[in-house]
Amino acid sequence: MLTGRESLIRLVGKRRRLLPNRPYLLSVAAAKGYLNPSKGKNDGSVTIGAEGSPEKCLGGCGDGNESVVDMCASADWVTCPVCGNTVRGEDCMINSHLDTCLARGTKRKLRQCTLLQLNFCSQSKVDTHFCKSYQVGVNVVQTGCVDILSDTVHKLHGFIGAEESDTKKCTTLLNSASVLSNDVSAENLTNGDGISYRVDSSSMLPENKMPKYEMAETVDDICGALLKTFIVGRKFSDEVKLNCGARITLLRDPNNVKDYNAIKVVSTEAGCCKVIGFLPRDLAQYLSPLMDKYCFSFEGCVTSIPKHSYDVIPIQIMCQNEIFSGDKEFDDPQVKSLWENAICVSEFANAHPPSMSKYQQNFSLLIQEVLRSYSYLLSYDEKIALETFNSLSDDSQRLFVRLYTRKGPWFRISNISYPEISDCHQAIKELSATGYIRSLRSISDLQDNDLKEVLYLLTVSELREILCKLKKKCNFGTRKQDFIEKLLSSYADGICPVLPNVVLDKTGTCVQIASSIESLIWRAERLFFLNGEQDLSAFLLVDLGIVKYPNYNCTISNQIFSDRNDLLAYEEAIEVAQIMDQSLDENNTEFVLRCIGISESRICNSSHREIHSSTSESQITYMSCFSASWVYSKVVLLGVSFLEREKRYNDAIDLLKQLLINFTSDGRRGYWTLRLSVDLEHVGCLNESLSVAEDGLLDPWVRAGSRTALQRRVLRLGKPPRRWKIPSFSESVKRKIIEVHVQGRPLNCRTGTKNRFYGEDGEQCGVEELALQYYAGEGGGWLGVHSESGIWLTIFGLLLWDALFADVPDVFRTRFQTAPLDLETDGFYETRKSIIEPLLGKIYEGMAEEILITSWESHLGTACRGVNWDRHSLSELRAAVTCIGGPCLASFCRHLAQGYKSWSSGMPDLLLWRFHGDYRGEAKLVEVKGPTDRLSEQQRAWLLVLMDCGFNTEVCKVSPAPISG
Repeated sequence: MLTGRESLIRLVGKRRRLLPNRPYLLSVAAAKGYLNPSKGKNDGSVTIGAEGSPEKCLGGCGDGNESVVDMCASADWVTCPVCGNTVRGEDCMINSHLDTCLARGTKRKLRQCTLLQLNFCSQSKVDTHFCKSYQVGVNVVQTGCVDILSDTVHKLHGFIGAEESDTKKCTTLLNSASVLSNDVSAENLTNGDGISYRVDSSSMLPENKMPKYEMAETVDDICGALLKTFIVGRKFSDEVKLNCGARITLLRDPNNVKDYNAIKVVSTEAGCCKVIGFLPRDLAQYLSPLMDKYCFSFEGCVTSIPKHSYDVIPIQIMCQNEIFSGDKEFDDPQVKSLWENAICVSEFANAHPPSMSKYQQNFSLLIQEVLRSYSYLLSYDEKIALETFNSLSDDSQRLFVRLYTRKGPWFRISNISYPEISDCHQAIKELSATGYIRSLRSISDLQDNDLKEVLYLLTVSELREILCKLKKKCNFGTRKQDFIEKLLSSYADGICPVLPNVVLDKTGTCVQIASSIESLIWRAERLFFLNGEQDLSAFLLVDLGIVKYPNYNCTISNQIFSDRNDLLAYEEAIEVAQIMDQSLDENNTEFVLRCIGISESRICNSSHREIHSSTSESQITYMSCFSASWVYSKVVLLGVSFLEREKRYNDAIDLLKQLLINFTSDGRRGYWTLRLSVDLEHVGCLNESLSVAEDGLLDPWVRAGSRTALQRRVLRLGKPPRRWKIPSFSESVKRKIIEVHVQGRPLNCRTGTKNRFYGEDGEQCGVEELALQYYAGEGGGWLGVHSESGIWLTIFGLLLWDALFADVPDVFRTRFQTAPLDLETDGFYETRKSIIEPLLGKIYEGMAEEILITSWESHLGTACRGVNWDRHSLSELRAAVTCIGGPCLASFCRHLAQGYKSWSSGMPDLLLWRFHGDYRGEAKLVEVKGPTDRLSEQQRAWLLVLMDCGFNTEVCKVSPAPISG
């Protein structure tokens, strides 16, 4: 985690932080047909244990000692998780059937769940129910007493227990293949004492599972059948002109990074073969197995041309199958099941055609999740306000989300018009009546800064017209800002008292999101995403396939905020941090000092209670960053940097001492201690500076570069007569790091500018590229990359993927995480030691390349902290891990797993490798420095650690070549 101002900005976000391209995202989403998914049904079930029942739930509702096979043996019939057929529950029958299934070619792909993640389920104990509303794959459940468990389960739409069992704690586990999957299925599986939900993308069914007509029984019945659906995901940069009746065909796209089941729609008109778009995901997931495994093919035509170019295109496709056509004996139950689901999805989609309402549903989902999981943090009025949104008409909901996701703050009613909203004026009226928006109709409605904000709604020509009407000269400038400042100054001086009336006559009635609602939605978004970086646009990024989040289980047993007071204190701290950030931008010294003072007083008053509870086990927890005192500590640290720049070292010293006193278990103590020692030296207190550095080395929370820097300070300051004894770490710190010197023809070598040189090819390059050229040539024939920490974090993420996303309670709380919350804490390694150490053992034994390939192929394109899929190719990563070798790589991964926060930055600039034969090689890590650069303490610490791990490391110093006479 960053320690400076950037990390504060990431933490606090903005009150209404809007992405510049958000309107673009909305329009593209509409064009691609992602904005109104088919509302799915749950074709699985959940059996909730109830006290007193003699039966055992298959998923662990018993005492937890029975194996899956033991429980299945008592059942007469079970369902195979591979093909869906029913078989007898005896061990021999199950094993025999599995062998047959897998030999027949039904072995699951890497992207699918393995058999270890599935259970045979007894049909006699599982009923099927379907939901009536769209459900996103948010698998969050509270754990606690049986009443809370039951209440939580029943609040999850689409998961209805068919019967109750007798255990107090029954576990239900649902897996999510997609963050926004429409497809919901439930299975009872063992998962400790909590309940979590795993959403399976392969089982979305609409409201009625069976179609209105009799379902096909054989392949012959399926062949020739018609399906009505839509073309989505169109590419408008190369748009194919289509007419009603245009012929199309379907082609699989298994290499699609965003969707393994993707099916392309190709135009076959006039001999052309151009991709028009794709089938909807919820339909493609059922048709793709029919095309891959059973050789079905589909052709069809465009049935109508939409009125708006952004709308989806209705099509009709016909099923064909050459291999099994006429084979009356062929009757695979899986074919029938897939076809039934495809029919259901098709019928439901035609009853609810895609439109621009997906973002409305996403917003509604966010509100529902906040009401379900965090209602205890909301006031009565806030709950009513959020619940009111779901009672609004579709038009009102869509308009509100449109306004909320656009730049504001004011909107002219005359300019509000959206094709998906049938009656904007009625929607505005309803939103005004419910208090969601505020209207500005006359001068009596003006408040505070309203006039200035409304002026920005006017165009330059309208502003000029107003100035002319008020007989003001217009020769002072041409910028919009100039016109507005002129008008406001005239109004403030009393020269133009009629300005508000003139402006409102020009704009007409204006509306804005009510401030109370805006604050409430801001709170809801922060509770939902638990950070300041993400907002409603995160849903769209997933819907559009731009971001794909990993699969993991959200099992929640502890609340982040104990009560509403904690939440309000946290939000107040964020407000102070936002003011601090803005004040630093504006160089407002007064406000900076006020923020520092407020933060310091809050820390002193509240830290004893909060810090004691968060460090009772002598380790900082990931939940501490959601406390007010933690946010205030970030503000104080920024204040320290500000005071140091102002050379107010005594004030900075006082703040640093407060931080060290109040945060006794914190990974930032190393940096605080280092700055305190440096500042004490600035004011001439050398003895105290030395004592602070020595005490810091005894602190277990002082690590990485800060520890190395303190050791070097002790050696420099601790000379006689201050200290006579040489510290034991003296030789280790003074170890020599190999240096090589490279000369180049410089463009510039001025202090404060980035050094540029002419490379061997005559092109301009930086010192790192020049070093790469040197090592590739006379430096030893090395291949490599300039990546600093990037390639290492990518390798770490891929090799330890299973550990990163393992089932650990409370570390995954939303479906929009790229890493567990505890990744940067000591608990990450300790909690997963039983998972990490076996992985490190395999890496040590030389299996890193195999693990890397498997992880790459299984998760390509999935967002993960530190993993960059675009910067490095699989071949580069394979070469790197092969040449690094198992022992060094295992040591590195263990080091990073035990201290990710301290060691995730500062790695050497270059990673080089060269092969000796086909399967053997060596690697070298190089830190590159220009003529005026020197090693930072973090870089020096990394080089020493890597040397201890057995790596070949060195520093490459690039200097200008001497000018020949």
